Amino acid sequence: MSTLIVLMPPRDPAVHSQEWQLPELPFVLLDKAGQTQRAGRAALGLLPKASATVLLIAARDLLTVAATVPPLKGPRLRQALPNVVEDHLIQDPQTCHLALDPARLPDGKQTVAAIDRGWFRFLVEAFTGTGHRNLRAVPVACCLPVPVVRGEAGAAAAAAAQTGADTPAAHAGEPAGSAAPAEAAGSASVPVTACVFGPVMSTAPALLPDMTTPTASTAATALGALLELTIVRGPSAEGFAVPAASLAATVEALAGDASVTRYVLTGVPGEPSSAAGKAALAATLPGAQPLGFETLAKRALACKFDLCQFELAVQPWRLDRATLRRLRVPIALVAASLVVAIVGANVQWLMLARQRDAINTQMTELLLNAFPKTTVVLDPAGQMSRQLSQLRVAAGEPSPDDFLVLADGLARSLGPVPLNGIAALDYHDRRLDVTFKPGVNIDADLNKRLARNGLAGTQDSSSGKWTIRSAS
Repeated sequence: MSTLIVLMPPRDPAVHSQEWQLPELPFVLLDKAGQTQRAGRAALGLLPKASATVLLIAARDLLTVAATVPPLKGPRLRQALPNVVEDHLIQDPQTCHLALDPARLPDGKQTVAAIDRGWFRFLVEAFTGTGHRNLRAVPVACCLPVPVVRGEAGAAAAAAAQTGADTPAAHAGEPAGSAAPAEAAGSASVPVTACVFGPVMSTAPALLPDMTTPTASTAATALGALLELTIVRGPSAEGFAVPAASLAATVEALAGDASVTRYVLTGVPGEPSSAAGKAALAATLPGAQPLGFETLAKRALACKFDLCQFELAVQPWRLDRATLRRLRVPIALVAASLVVAIVGANVQWLMLARQRDAINTQMTELLLNAFPKTTVVLDPAGQMSRQLSQLRVAAGEPSPDDFLVLADGLARSLGPVPLNGIAALDYHDRRLDVTFKPGVNIDADLNKRLARNGLAGTQDSSSGKWTIRSAS
């Protein structure tokens, strides 16, 4: 099972939804063993297909709130979540898509992630429309390494940070139009992770040509190009577009006295791979450790929090135009098979009906030839049998199911059964009911002897009575 991991650009709040465009997206394709099969940057329609697709949502698009969530499920939970986060949002909570982290924080609260519904729906429909059916969306902040805190003072903070980073979607940033105030800068007990994701990717290339080139030059970086920065503090995260010249000062101001672990995302397809380009990018955040893009993608596989919930939950089995387009050949084969089966069944039924009519015609002719006085023919076989029986009676010949014939056959079939062992004989409906006296032993070969004499016998297990019929 292959997995495609794609890094998504943040939404530009100054661009109208009708003008949203997705630039060429960096991606990595992993096989079922987690090994890299392919990596690069491609437009949405040219991304390779995989069994599962994971979207890394930028921290600048997300707001996460640790809140007490009522114990509800399904539609009732969806209706209650806007009331939980409305005090933290500037925009109407009804315009945000909300997702809930099923794992609880150490204080019993749960993390609620909010993202602009229009933007998230645009991303989901863009990928599902191009054939990516099994889709997941995870916050990119969840995929950053968790800092290791040593010492007694940081023990509680380490537990909180570990819970926030390793549980599903404890990290998120701030969506446009929402308010996500950072914690106090003096919170030295909570470790901080800062990661630079490289130059900002615009969602409106035609409007902002100076920000569309992902391979930003070293000179542009030095002059102050905008860089994507993510700050993770315990169970929360913020995303910023910061000029390169003020990146280090911004991190220091946001971290305060807390310990800071710095990372710079490297190996992003399409970005500078030269030593000078990497050095220029690392110089914007002194002391930063390199974080490979493939490492970030592999950590995304371990993130269990999926933002595709409630009305935007992706259903791979849902039929749409793209699915029908891929399945048109199998559907055509199934339809053709059904047509052939229906036509074949009807043809065979017609053939068998003709054979039945021919046999009925032959039996009718045989009956009328043998008994020309027959005026109405309803059941040729039954009428022929009754006419022959009447002829036997008229000629003085007993019928195989007459009382005398059945009694004579029974007498010749008794064998070791004594003749005085019969208690009663009852003849009706062309059968003979025989009741033996108590204590009479009926051997197992009685049925065989009856068959040799043209009779068939059955015994009632409850009453022990035998029923003798003509075998013909």
